[in-house]
Amino acid sequence: MFIQRQVQDKLTKRLQDPKAIIIFGPRQVGKSTLLKHLADNFQLPILWWNGDDADIREMLESPSSTKLKTLIGKSKTLVIDEAQRIQNIGICIKIIVDNFPEVKVLVTGSSAFELSNSIKEPLTGRKWEYFLFPFSFTEMVNQGNFLEEKRMIPSRMVYGYYPEIVLNLADAADRLRMIADSYLFKDVFALGNLRKPEQIIKLLQALAYQVGNEVSYHELGMMAGLDNETVEKYITLLEQAFIIFRLGSFSRNLRNELKKAKKVYFVDNGIRNSLINNFLPLESRTDVGALWENFLMAERFKKNALEGQFNRGYFWRTHAQQEIDYVEEVEGKLSAWEFKWSPKAKVKIPSTFRQAYPEASIQTIHAENFEEFVL
Repeated sequence: MFIQRQVQDKLTKRLQDPKAIIIFGPRQVGKSTLLKHLADNFQLPILWWNGDDADIREMLESPSSTKLKTLIGKSKTLVIDEAQRIQNIGICIKIIVDNFPEVKVLVTGSSAFELSNSIKEPLTGRKWEYFLFPFSFTEMVNQGNFLEEKRMIPSRMVYGYYPEIVLNLADAADRLRMIADSYLFKDVFALGNLRKPEQIIKLLQALAYQVGNEVSYHELGMMAGLDNETVEKYITLLEQAFIIFRLGSFSRNLRNELKKAKKVYFVDNGIRNSLINNFLPLESRTDVGALWENFLMAERFKKNALEGQFNRGYFWRTHAQQEIDYVEEVEGKLSAWEFKWSPKAKVKIPSTFRQAYPEASIQTIHAENFEEFVL
């Protein structure tokens, strides 16, 4: 069963463009499946390379136009999967784009920190970049219907939106553990050249328990046995591998606002829950508020990323612990949201925020109205 992705119409429009198409995203979110689905639109013949194959990596180790011409032959479309495994991949793609304009190049990469560093300079002006994540609420609504997907939210908050999980809920917990252990974390260990991977697992577990809270690198380091600098390095690594993302604090330099605080969220609720080995249903959990906040933030993150609107979101907090869960600034206009799972929960918006930002719109997002926040 193929579920249409939000990005595929944009990809289809770029197929006649001479620039390379680069698709970033974690493993197991359907990058290869999407390209195979779009293959009917590719010019023939099509050549598929996979960076996981040792012979492909060896062939492309020292690229030249002569060598690449021989390898590509008469192919009109070249697909390179898991390109982050290939040294000098940026140079390879640059040579192909510059010397063989009749060949359309499509590339997938599961680790942004590796792939983007190796393609950024060589491919300046030669590429279109897109992102693919686990399924989104919007994609599932488009596949089925709104009410059907809304009823699934308690399950999505526990098991997340990885395609394999959505399509195989019966043994979702085991599949999530496999995705995390066999793909996501191993990629981070290998590409980050980590000698003690157990420390990064401890760090992830500590982050899983602190979803929705301001994080202290010092406290995280104490839990994982790491110094502050290594904690920040590992968090950056995990963010660039699409496992987590950070939210900074909003400030316009009022004296009592936090300036450099951070929150950390998981791109997928299921991966978060696999880290703490908790797949209990919502009615049996004590962390429903954290699950709900992470679900909303992950959906907003995917929405903004797919719309090309990175780094527009913040949380707001004062030294006196007054807080707004989420704030976005768009063209100077502020919007603020508080998150509550129950529609009946009482919400008190801090007067300090209202006084400092009287022009800001403020809304509470709960289980009965969340669609306007994520669609």
